[in-house]
Amino acid sequence: MPLHHAVLALLTQRPSHGYELKARFEDAIGPQWGGLNIGHLYQILERLVRDGYVSRTQVTQADRPDKNLYTLTEAGRTELDSWATTAWVRVGGFRDELFLKLFGAVALGPQALTALIESQRQTYLSELAGLARQRRAHAAEPLVAVLIDAAIAHTKADLGLLDSAAQHLTPLAEAHGVPAPEVSQPHRPGGRDTAIGDGDAEGARPESA
Repeated sequence: MPLHHAVLALLTQRPSHGYELKARFEDAIGPQWGGLNIGHLYQILERLVRDGYVSRTQVTQADRPDKNLYTLTEAGRTELDSWATTAWVRVGGFRDELFLKLFGAVALGPQALTALIESQRQTYLSELAGLARQRRAHAAEPLVAVLIDAAIAHTKADLGLLDSAAQHLTPLAEAHGVPAPEVSQPHRPGGRDTAIGDGDAEGARPESA
């Protein structure tokens, strides 16, 4: 569980309380990861205390409510060392919504597929421009810069994927595309077709007395 281990990593520096850990995590990781929910953080801390990786002591404050101070234990350091020095292995597969969108666009036909790919391409290009600005802004923060570099590399790979999708999925979309629904003709009240009704009206003549 990566966030659990990230908290252990923060506690290697010094004992901390919850809101301090939240602020230090967000400063260390930068804007690409996003904020850390304080309620979730306290759930993590509870589990780490339960597992013996972190100890908790209560600190009395004169002008504020007492606060909990969390300290890394020897077992926590051993757990962190084991986790941080072994390779990460993807176990969940790729569950990117883009693949479901491609699935839907193929079902609709080549025009829908082209529209999706071009729209997604512009989105990725916009993301790259934003990431480049972030990279310049965080050039002096090595850990944040590495995370932004990873995001840039990932987005460039996604752009390449769009070219592959266009090449491999266009024939499938052409073969399996759903034809546009036929538009029904308007009818007059009574269920008679407009054209036929008009013709009948013109052709009808009253009989002479």
